[in-house]
Amino acid sequence: MTAILSEETRLRDEIADVGKSLFDRLFTFGSTGNISARLSSGELLMTPTNASLGNLDPARLSKFSADGVHIGGDRPTKEAFLHQCMYCARGAAGAVVHLHSTHAVAVSIIDGLDPDDLLPPLTAYYVMRVGRLPLVPYYPPGDAALAEAVAQQARDSHAVLLANHGPVVAGASLREAQYATEELEETAKLYLMLRGERIRPLTADQKTALLPRA
Repeated sequence: MTAILSEETRLRDEIADVGKSLFDRLFTFGSTGNISARLSSGELLMTPTNASLGNLDPARLSKFSADGVHIGGDRPTKEAFLHQCMYCARGAAGAVVHLHSTHAVAVSIIDGLDPDDLLPPLTAYYVMRVGRLPLVPYYPPGDAALAEAVAQQARDSHAVLLANHGPVVAGASLREAQYATEELEETAKLYLMLRGERIRPLTADQKTALLPRA
């Protein structure tokens, strides 16, 4: 029991730390975005509804059973299903970060990009931390149909971009999910800065060499 409690306490504190870091550096704003992490028991800790990531109380995080039932803490975000469907699609995921980060949202609104992979491989770190970035079509906030659309894309990619909404990124750990989300946002920023310029992305061979081996 002591080990379980210490793991949960650590994760609660880490979620609050990551939330504040993202908020302070303007990756999120107001009460937008949410973070979750999975305990070894399969239970989930998640930021609650109408909570600013910059001022989270670790003791008030929403808690879900391994079956997805809300069992403690404040009322959960209506976007809880985004996290739950990512965990279902990606069994090794230990955390999920969902933001409404400005540059990634901007990319999600641009017409004519490849919906199977929105951003070019501009840097090695983007390829290693994000890889492929598919676009999930627009659904209204809280629409349950979005869960199936996300789950379908998440089977082949740990990061997805919701049209007119924002990124959802899973990682083996919370820090891994955080860093991948930040890399996605910074690459989206680079992409927007370079629109109209001739660019020299990594070649297909260079990209393939950086991707995890199947």
